[in-house]
Amino acid sequence: MSTDLTRRKLCQSVSAVFITLPVLSICSTVHAKTNLPLRDQLKYQDTPKDGMSCTSCVEFSADQKNQSSGTCKVIPGDDEISANGYCNVWNTM
Repeated sequence: MSTDLTRRKLCQSVSAVFITLPVLSICSTVHAKTNLPLRDQLKYQDTPKDGMSCTSCVEFSADQKNQSSGTCKVIPGDDEISANGYCNVWNTM
């Protein structure tokens, strides 16, 4: 009888793990934000233009974990700015 209780508890524990994992992964997913209206207004593109890119712009801040993207002071609320991107407000000063 003791063996049945152990098996039952094991099955319950395994079931709880399989139910909890998808819920945790959904809750912990971080969604990137983009500011599409302002991107359009500033003619933002994900590629450089004439040697100018966000990497060399003073308004760009690279993401510490992923240096290929970051944020821009001119496009608030957008954390998907490409380091290789370009917009009409590109500035080196």
